[in-house]
Amino acid sequence: MKITVNTKKVRQVVNITDYVNDVLAKSKKESGICHLFLAHTTAAITTADLDPGTDEDILDAIGKIVPKLNYRHPHDPKHTPDHIASTIIGTDLTIPFENKKLVLGTWQKVVLIEFNGPKEREIILSIISSSF
Repeated sequence: MKITVNTKKVRQVVNITDYVNDVLAKSKKESGICHLFLAHTTAAITTADLDPGTDEDILDAIGKIVPKLNYRHPHDPKHTPDHIASTIIGTDLTIPFENKKLVLGTWQKVVLIEFNGPKEREIILSIISSSF
């Protein structure tokens, strides 16, 4: 199964929790593990608290973590920090689900973090069913 997300800004945190839960609701599986793989190298996927302003805090913090260097990336050195941020955060996530819904903490949301948008991003969703 694939989920397509169209980002709207160069740098953006997008809540995709509802997209994932919609796929799980249509699934034949009641519970198990949901694996998400983001098929891109200048974006990332993780969980986050999305209180107002937290999205900007996340982007600012990541910007401070990735150093400003003279990058050697032959294709386009100016977006090398985007590749590095994606590598640090990661492009996959595994979350349990029960009753066709992700099992998340009270404030947790599944987010796609865009570093080089706006772009169309593809997330491949795999479901592993529980069989107890």
